[in-house]
Amino acid sequence: VVDKINAEGYSNVCWLGIGGTYASAMQAVIHMKEKSAIETFYQNAAEYVVTGNKRITSKTLVVISSVSGSTEEIVAAVKKLEKVHATILGFIDNENAPLASMVDYRISYPTDEQLKFFMVGDRLMNLVGEFPDYEDFYKELDTHFAEDIVVVEKKADDFALKFAEKHHEDDIHYFVGTGNQWGATYSYAMCYWEEQHWLKTKSIEAAEFFHGMFEIVERDTPVTVYVGEDTQRPLSERVANFLPQICGNYTIIDSKEYDLPGISEKYRGTLSPFVFHAINNRIDAHIEHINRHPMDIRRYYRQLKY
Repeated sequence: VVDKINAEGYSNVCWLGIGGTYASAMQAVIHMKEKSAIETFYQNAAEYVVTGNKRITSKTLVVISSVSGSTEEIVAAVKKLEKVHATILGFIDNENAPLASMVDYRISYPTDEQLKFFMVGDRLMNLVGEFPDYEDFYKELDTHFAEDIVVVEKKADDFALKFAEKHHEDDIHYFVGTGNQWGATYSYAMCYWEEQHWLKTKSIEAAEFFHGMFEIVERDTPVTVYVGEDTQRPLSERVANFLPQICGNYTIIDSKEYDLPGISEKYRGTLSPFVFHAINNRIDAHIEHINRHPMDIRRYYRQLKY
C-alpha cells in the first residue's frame, strides 16, 4: 500500500488521531523528524473538524487508526478530509465498520497502532533513500522481536507487581517521558490510568519538567520516569538524576535494563517504546487484579451522549 501511495506521489504526511491514536501520531512524528526530510505532522481529529488545517490538501497522505471503526471524532474528520480529497490510509480493525469504507486504503489487523504507524513511516523513509538499514532492521524484527517482547514482560512481572502494590490507589501519579516515548507516556497516563483504572495522573515531557512541574514535587509525590534509548535519552536522564534530591517516591524505568537478543544496539532506541509498553502491560494487569476493577469498564466513555 505504501509503495503504491509513494509511486502516485504525495506532498506531506499527516498522522490524525484522537486520544490514544493521537498519542501514537505524536510518536510517529518524533520517530521520523530526526531521520527524514519528509514533511510530517500530527493532527487532533476533533480540532481538525472545527478548525481545519490548510496544510492538508489533495496531495496529503493522512494516516489514521481506529479499533472500532466508529470513533466519533475520527469519522467526522474523515468526512471533512473527503472534501479536500486527501489520500487516507486507515488501520481499521473492524473491517465492517462504516469508517472502513470511507478510507482510500484499509488494513484490518488487530495490533497496536504504534507499530503500524512506525512501519508506515519506515517504509516511506526507505522509499526515498532515508533508511538504508530498512531491510536489516525488519529482518531482525521478523526473527526476534515477538519473542523478545514476551521475555520483557516475563522479566518485568515482579517489578510490575511491586509497583502496582505501591501505587494502585495513589491520589495522583506523575509520568515523565520524552522522545519517541512521549506520546506513549501521554497515552498511558490518560488512556490507561485515567480511563481504564480511574486513577488521577498527569503526564509531562522531560524537557518541560524543570519549567513548572518540579515545583510541586515533594518527598512523597509519586513520579515515574521513562528513560529510553533514543536521542532524547539525556532529557529523561536529567530528570532521573535530579529527583533523588527532592523526592523519595520516584521510579525510574530504563529500557536498557531489558535484553533484546538478536536486536542490534543501533536499533534499540527505536524499539524502546515497545519495551515500555510491555512493562506497562504487566503493571496494568496487576493493578486491575488488586483493585478488582476490570479495565474494560467505563463510567462515561461510549456510555453517555457527549
